Amino acid sequence: MNWKVLKTEEDYNSASMRMMAIFHAEPNTPDGDELDMLIVLIKDYDDKHYQLPELDALEVIKYKMQERGIKAKDLEPIIGSKGHVSAILSGKREITLKMAQKLKKYFDIPAEVFLHGV
Repeated sequence: MNWKVLKTEEDYNSASMRMMAIFHAEPNTPDGDELDMLIVLIKDYDDKHYQLPELDALEVIKYKMQERGIKAKDLEPIIGSKGHVSAILSGKREITLKMAQKLKKYFDIPAEVFLHGV
């Protein structure tokens, strides 16, 4: 099929179904080339029609803490004193770039989580 820019939900659904059907296509084959094209077209449609919600860095950190069973005191080596940790987790103090780098590494969080206001 000759694919064009996806303009309707019907086009998008057809492209998505076809992409799923050929998802494991070998690179540099006709199906592989079609898959590459569909990925680009679907991403373009998604970018134009769907906005992902911004993640709140503090909520992500709290979620990761809960997920790993980590207490606030466990963050002291990363953030600083007990007071600093408390101020960060309560939202009274901003996360610094240095803290963000350490937290990113510690929790394996994408850097983009800390960049929403930049």
